[in-house]
Amino acid sequence: MTDSRLVSPAETEEERAAEAILRPRRLDEFVGQPAIREQVQILIEAARARGEPVDHVLLYGPPGLGKTTLAQIIAAEMGVQARLTSGPALEHQGMLASILTALEDRDVFFVDEIHRLNRAVEEALYPAMEDLAFDFVAGKGAGAQTIRLSLKRFTVIGATTRAGALGGPLRDRFGVTLRLDYYGEEELTAILTRSARLLGVALDPDGARLLAERSRGTPRVANRLLRRARDYAQVRAAGRIDAPVAGAALEVLGVDGLGLDEMDRRVLGVLCGPLSGHPVGVRTIAVSVQEEAETIEDVVEPYLIRLGLVVRTPRGRLATSAAYRHLGRDAPAAAPGGPSGQPDLWDR
Repeated sequence: MTDSRLVSPAETEEERAAEAILRPRRLDEFVGQPAIREQVQILIEAARARGEPVDHVLLYGPPGLGKTTLAQIIAAEMGVQARLTSGPALEHQGMLASILTALEDRDVFFVDEIHRLNRAVEEALYPAMEDLAFDFVAGKGAGAQTIRLSLKRFTVIGATTRAGALGGPLRDRFGVTLRLDYYGEEELTAILTRSARLLGVALDPDGARLLAERSRGTPRVANRLLRRARDYAQVRAAGRIDAPVAGAALEVLGVDGLGLDEMDRRVLGVLCGPLSGHPVGVRTIAVSVQEEAETIEDVVEPYLIRLGLVVRTPRGRLATSAAYRHLGRDAPAAAPGGPSGQPDLWDR
């Protein structure tokens, strides 16, 4: 694999190219998120009927669930262009101005990681979203003048894994807020079947189900596992992915029965190791596994919490008794889910 994590906070160019091939182009090709799909369909049809741009949309949720895909689908369904960028890439107001002034009527301006916008850039975006105007200062000192540029009608679609990190003024300017959630196994199986068809891969239903079970509820992970299983099948199994071949490929990749990869197990190892039974701060975990704290919070931790392997407390993170069992270790009596702890989420 190109990364030790199944869900990576930063995709390589190779990954982006591979994802582009598999990305749905229209709303009727988008699998999963039925409530969001219906809301987006109504939003698009109403905007087209009025001849207006779609209202500003904020998409949030864990990585790899389709936020960028939805933004591109909205643009495609509206018959307009989508200009894609990210919060960290907009380093100053001049960059924002050059993008906004180049937008045509009703175009989509997609900002990934919008919670990481520079403060000055964020403030310059306010009047653009509300009044279709961009203000900038020309000159310096006593001769400086504020000039206002008029913008064409456009839609801002922001994506974030941390909706709470957005400032109130920016969050309030979005007319539509949609939360994407993890996918079910049936939905992921349908996604894998479609992706296999586009890639020309022979994928059995049982093989698709096994890959779906290990995909962490995330389409991006499912497609990555499919591509790696394709490689394994091509080299070791005459090109066909059935359940045994999928299982063998996952074993080579280090993906266990819960869909945990090496980084997940390293985090659990910290919580169940020398610091066992004590709340551990995210920065301590990050140093121990040599990873960024933000990656632990946004990428690794949500899935471990969802499985009931980790709990957050005001003092830090704790491994549950299920985490110890998964690693084959004895849990301390005070572990959540243990004899004197909370009910075991793993056993529900």
